[in-house]
This record gives sequence, structure tokens and C-alpha cells, in this order.
Amino acid sequence: MPDQLDLNLLRVFDALLQDNSVTTAAERLHLSIPATSRALARLRRAMNDPILVRAGRGMAPTPYALRVAPRVRSLLDEASALINAKELDPGELRRTFTIRVAEGVVTPLVKAVAAQAPGVVLRFVAEGDESAEALRDGSVDLDIGAGDDTESDIRSVVLFRERMVGIVRADSPLGNRPTLRQLCRYPHVSVSRRGRVRGPLDVALQAAGLHRHVAAVVPFYSAAVQLVASSDYVGLASRRLAEQYPGTLRWFPISADLPEVEVRMRWHARLDADPAQRWLRETVQACV
Repeated sequence: MPDQLDLNLLRVFDALLQDNSVTTAAERLHLSIPATSRALARLRRAMNDPILVRAGRGMAPTPYALRVAPRVRSLLDEASALINAKELDPGELRRTFTIRVAEGVVTPLVKAVAAQAPGVVLRFVAEGDESAEALRDGSVDLDIGAGDDTESDIRSVVLFRERMVGIVRADSPLGNRPTLRQLCRYPHVSVSRRGRVRGPLDVALQAAGLHRHVAAVVPFYSAAVQLVASSDYVGLASRRLAEQYPGTLRWFPISADLPEVEVRMRWHARLDADPAQRWLRETVQACV
């Protein structure tokens, strides 16, 4: 008789599809590698599909596995909501949350969650593809970043609004309130996932008849921070991020009308009532 699917097998399926690795899925589930391999064998028999196949040095999901993965994630979310329908005690929570996040939010959130729920694992993934599909299929629990809402099944709340500030190394000769002309005397590092050199600051400089020299373009703010901290480069970052490097960076207001950045937290509608997810969202809001 074919193996019957139960909730534990579905959890294994979900972990395997998130990690494409038996070893990593075993670590996520706190199982041994042989036990996870046996579970994969049971899944293959029950679903009559290989689920994961060897691809070079790693493994890749089959088309069938990719097709049913969102439904499995939804079932697990609904089961979790039923199990946790009672009042939630964060101290007893044992769960991994995947968060797609902008830099500057990670450190305070990790500290807050560790203080309240030491059994919770926060798995951060970098911004990149900000589509709603990752929220729909459950591969991402929360999305924290800039942007507008357009999807009816995606819930969101504004976390904060702020303007970008200038950053230099702590002992930079640049003054605490430099003029735009003074900013242009130093090389700049620009942050853009798409490799763009120009941004809102360049528009403001052009309006003032000025031009800056962008000497480097990096995809992440953490890379810009490292470069600024060890050179004469000038960068832009959120004040929230800049203040996390006291003694390393010095920040200052930019004397130009730069657009305000609105950072939102997004999640899928099916997670509205999940007590653990609700606790996580409230913790994020308290942090920021």
C-alpha cells in the first residue's frame, strides 16, 4: 500500500522545497540526515514523483513538486493557525520565519525576537525579486522594504518613513553639515541592485548646476558601509542604518529635497489570523 501523507511528511516536503537539500532540510527540521532521506523516499512513493532530482552538485525540484509546493505551504500555515489558536506564549514558540528585508532592520529585530522567543529562528533573505509570489507560495513570511501596494491578497502596513542621509567615515575631513558643492569634492559610492549610477541626489545636484563623481556602484548598503568606513568615499543610507555604526560612520543631513522613503511590511492574507505570524508582525512594528 502506498505511504499516506501526514503533517510531518508535508513539513519535510516543505523544507526540502525551500532548501533543495536533504542535509539543510534536516538541519531546519532538527532531524537526522538518514531520517530525512527516509521521509523523502516515503514522499516519492506517496506522490509517485521523484520530488528532488540530482542537478550537478546539488538537487532541483521536479515540475510536479514546484506545482504543489504553494498548496502544501498553505496547508501547513492553516494547520499551524489551528494548533496555535490558543493564546500564544512566544517563549514556547519553535518556528522558523523567513523574512525578505531591507538592511537596517535586521539587528534590532534579531535582538527583540531573541529576548522574547529564544526558540524562534529568523531566516533573512536579501531584497531582489520583490514580487508577491514568494509571499503567496509561503517561501517568504514577511516582506519589509520600500514600494507600493498593488495586490488585493497582500496585506501591508507602513512601518516608517524617512529621508536618506549622507555617510562618511568617523574621522572624515568633511564637515558635519556639508554643502552640495563640498559633497562633490569627494568620490561617491552608490547603492543599486540594478547597477544604476544616477539617483535622486544626482537630480538635485544637476538642478544646482553640480555633478558628483560616482566611483563605485554596489548592490547592498552593507557593502557601501564597508567601503565608506575605510576610505574618503561619501555614501547615502537611511539614518536608521547609519546609527548602527557609532564610532565607524558619521552621518549628516543632505541639503537637498530628496524624496522620502516609505518602508512597508507585507504578508499574505492567509496569515492574518495565525497567532505566531501576528506576534512576529507586532514585534517588527515595535522594533521600528
